[in-house]
Amino acid sequence: MTETGDASQESPVIYETDGGIAVITINRPKAKNALDAATAQAIAEALDDLDARPELRVGILTGAGGTFCAGMDLKAFLRGETPVVEGRGFGGIVERPPQKPLIAAVEGYALAGGLEVALACDLIVAAQNAKFGIPEAKRGLAAAAGALLRLPNRVPRNVAMEMALTGDFVSTAKLAEFGLVNEVTSPGKALASAKELAGRIAKNAPMSIIASKRVIVESSDWSQDEMWRRQDDITGPVFSSKDAIEGSAAFAEKRAPEWKGE
Repeated sequence: MTETGDASQESPVIYETDGGIAVITINRPKAKNALDAATAQAIAEALDDLDARPELRVGILTGAGGTFCAGMDLKAFLRGETPVVEGRGFGGIVERPPQKPLIAAVEGYALAGGLEVALACDLIVAAQNAKFGIPEAKRGLAAAAGALLRLPNRVPRNVAMEMALTGDFVSTAKLAEFGLVNEVTSPGKALASAKELAGRIAKNAPMSIIASKRVIVESSDWSQDEMWRRQDDITGPVFSSKDAIEGSAAFAEKRAPEWKGE
């Protein structure tokens, strides 16, 4: 992983931070940003840093060279290599995304594991000419890095079924129609729009952001009997925080809040 500002083409991931926003760029454009083991490990390390640093509020995951990610590096796979990180899964993300919000900024292709990485993010900003798909069935594989699990909860079931069984590409416009894509941009503008969206998120209270994401992610399998208690367990510390007092005071005083994250 290349740290802030060093755009070395030899590094599989470029990691930059600015103004509370972390940008993680998959940096294998000659391979359409397909993921090998080193790239997955670098993504995992960047996500660990995002969660560990209190000044960082939100992350963006994108790809270099005009494409997001073409999935698993099949050449590396044939060599016996898999882009899986213990505890985090494929791409260093799909089984354990970060606690903080993460936006996928998609140009070009988000295919196979690339779409599954995007699905592990909380929001998706995509160029209007981007293409999405899970073509694993065309290659004798299955989309087992999250698409078969997550996609039916993010788009209508029959749409997810068609994508899985045909392996055909789907346009940004169609997925935006179903609500999977939050913002559609002109080509080349996905990262800029993702940064604008991230900036709007980063203005808000850190504890509120993390708790809100956690409730939305975890509540899908909560029963009626337990959902309010489990929500209260997560949001209770937010209401008793110093930031809750600061937010109310700032509103009353008509000024911007100064968040402490506590």
